[in-house]
Amino acid sequence: QVQLVESGGGLVQAGGSLRLSCAASGRRIFSSYAMGWFRQAPGKEREFVATINWNGGSTYYVDSVKGRFTISRDNAKRTVYLQMNSLKPEDTAVYYCAQGRNTAAQGEYDYWGQGTQVTVSS
Repeated sequence: QVQLVESGGGLVQAGGSLRLSCAASGRRIFSSYAMGWFRQAPGKEREFVATINWNGGSTYYVDSVKGRFTISRDNAKRTVYLQMNSLKPEDTAVYYCAQGRNTAAQGEYDYWGQGTQVTVSS
């Protein structure tokens, strides 16, 4: 079993920044798995945001966040981060971290956090 706990969400004005964290616990070796961030806006389906491979050497982003968001990880702390800069109102969503394979496909992730709310005001 793996537990993932997100933190760092909140209310921010457009153009501002937030840094999300996701701490993992449990028996799985954290550094053996890719980590991903997903988000779900009100009334919309959950969508892929970013993924990072086991050692941080490979990252991939959805086009809408490229150049603004950065995913990173600290395997010693069993934590993955999402640095979000130049935030836009359309980034408003519940953000989830997940553990699994290094892909944008939600079905390839088998553990999920409970989510953290990010609200960007205009």
